[in-house]
Amino acid sequence: MKRMGGRPNTLMDSLDLIFLGTIGLGTIAWLARKKLFGSSSSTLDKTSFSNSTTTANSSTPTKPERNFVKVMQQQGRKCIVFYGSQTGTAEDYATRLAKECSQKYGVSAMAADIELYDLSYMDTVPEDYIVFFIMATYGEGEPTDNAVDFWELLNNETPQFSEMGNDDKPLKNVRYVVFGLGNKTYEHYNSVGRTVDKQMQKLGATRIGERGEGDDDGSLEEDFLAWQESMWPAFCEALGVDESAAQSGPRQATFGVEELTDVDEALVYHGELAERPKTEGIKIIYDAKRPYNAPITTREIFQDGGERHCIHVDIDISGTNLNYQTGDHVAIWPTNNEAEVNRLASVLGLSNKLDTTILVKAIDPTASKQYPFPAPTTYRAIFRHYTDICSIPSRQALMALVEYAPNEQAKSALLKLASDKDEYRVIVSDAVRNLGEVLTYVVGVSAEGAFAGVPFDLVVESLSRLQPRYYSISSSAKESPTKISATCVTLEYHPEPTPERTVYGVNTNYLWQIHSKVHNIDDGRSYPLYALDGPRGALMSAGVRIPVHVRRSQFKLPRNSNVPVIMVGPGTGVAPFRGFVRERALQKKEGKSVGPTILFFGCRHSQKDFLYADEWPALFETLGEDSQLITAFSRETDHKVYVQHRLQEHGQQMWEYILQGAYIYVCGDAKNMARDVQQAFVAFAQTHGGKDEEKANAFIKQLRTSGRYQEDVWS
Repeated sequence: MKRMGGRPNTLMDSLDLIFLGTIGLGTIAWLARKKLFGSSSSTLDKTSFSNSTTTANSSTPTKPERNFVKVMQQQGRKCIVFYGSQTGTAEDYATRLAKECSQKYGVSAMAADIELYDLSYMDTVPEDYIVFFIMATYGEGEPTDNAVDFWELLNNETPQFSEMGNDDKPLKNVRYVVFGLGNKTYEHYNSVGRTVDKQMQKLGATRIGERGEGDDDGSLEEDFLAWQESMWPAFCEALGVDESAAQSGPRQATFGVEELTDVDEALVYHGELAERPKTEGIKIIYDAKRPYNAPITTREIFQDGGERHCIHVDIDISGTNLNYQTGDHVAIWPTNNEAEVNRLASVLGLSNKLDTTILVKAIDPTASKQYPFPAPTTYRAIFRHYTDICSIPSRQALMALVEYAPNEQAKSALLKLASDKDEYRVIVSDAVRNLGEVLTYVVGVSAEGAFAGVPFDLVVESLSRLQPRYYSISSSAKESPTKISATCVTLEYHPEPTPERTVYGVNTNYLWQIHSKVHNIDDGRSYPLYALDGPRGALMSAGVRIPVHVRRSQFKLPRNSNVPVIMVGPGTGVAPFRGFVRERALQKKEGKSVGPTILFFGCRHSQKDFLYADEWPALFETLGEDSQLITAFSRETDHKVYVQHRLQEHGQQMWEYILQGAYIYVCGDAKNMARDVQQAFVAFAQTHGGKDEEKANAFIKQLRTSGRYQEDVWS
């Protein structure tokens, strides 16, 4: 499964900025260095840098202080930009908005992880403050992990705020702005942003400007930029800011960067994803902020996939606090391939400095974090483990790099990409070019060191954190509670505008390289190489390991095992259903009554990519005659046959199961398959249930509402 959703920043206050504007550049550099790194910034001993990723700063609350209003008042903020982010995009947007509030419009602002603060203090927000909500929608209209507490507060029948009393409009003094991130191919498009907007108004708050909505299936970035065109005027009007006087001066750095010459190597992070434990001997809790380097085994499950491979990964979580339920998701943290690491380092003139130790620390007071990744670290670790160097850069990021182009031709080409939406779409977006590729493209033949003049803090600001990839778990928690299985097809494709180029999936090819090394496989093809040993050799020193954590899902079997279950999952969409079928087979073996279990599975060819073909016969034999696997092999007939076609063939029986209380589960492509499957069920309600189109659609919608029609889909 795939879901939607950053970047960090933090330092000088407004008095510092006014003062610095009156003195020389040399003095500015000295003061910034002094304030950011202390009096001995080139020397790092065992006490000068500890717990780097969690150290509090002017924009991050200490643990006892979660009252964001109090924090804002103490720091002189008039605006706070909360983000609910799963993959980092919402965090990116929040950081950009906070920075623009402060630097362009002169309104002191801060970006904030909504999980870190107690939003029950919203009723104490002064009337002259503005609260932003940048909220991504995850899965079936769910909030992101870090927004769950806020979501529960807002949607409680009687929300409890700090000074509520009997007021039915406790947020009447609150003025807010909201932008939602979603994907139109999903049933619950932008559900979180819309619900936050609705509930805030219900509680008396006033929205500033129009609610913004971004569509990840189209161009999320363009939606975000277009929304700001009307949002900023409304923002300025609400705060009495003269929009015409907005500042457009030189860029102000978000991060301070220093190369360290005297550092204790034991304190350097080489790709570790969490800070080192403060105390030895304490039990470590593994989660999204501290993934577990889990032992794994892998096997190929395509019989003959041709150019494609499908890896079944078994992940051992025994001896940890990690646990899962059947239907949950496992997050696997990837590594960038060496070709892209070297490409970006080359064009930035860093090839000979990749192993130099550096400290990157926020100096922008709008920042949500003091450090964008564990530090001190190296350029190599930043490109390999910490930043998403394979992602498509935004037009805004490219515009910031224009002034550093090495010549007029490159400057003109980069400016066109940054300012012309159509040119950007064809050359960057549709061609899936990453930052290193774009910079190489605009320079031409010789790109070595062409953009060496780009400040490294701008590079960090332009790149999001490398995020985990989520996979539907394909094992049963009841059958194997300490072993998580995932099913991963290697992704590589040739973008239409540049068919000569191959784009590789970051994580699936990382897993394939692990599998190839362990099993000594050479299929004669060329793949990008990865540093499989991991930081300090931690991932290959004793067996094979990968960093993981578990993400909860609402995609669950019915509590009553007697209930019929209808599952539709072509390709790797079958992954969670392997877990479902194995669990129901186990229940049957244990003597429980298990209802009909129907699985519709589709792939290209029965002898090539029929996933888990060796497992299904025994499982369905255990489940009994009323259960069956119904297959659709699209490349074995004159006309293509898909799961929705096989579903239609069994319409009468499926309708009878629905009348018996069946639960329907769909996993796979949201854009086409999931839509077509839903239409098949709507047709059943019409053909076999005698309902007109309106009532048939309402019937399926009611199944969704009651949890009897569930999807785990991606776009």
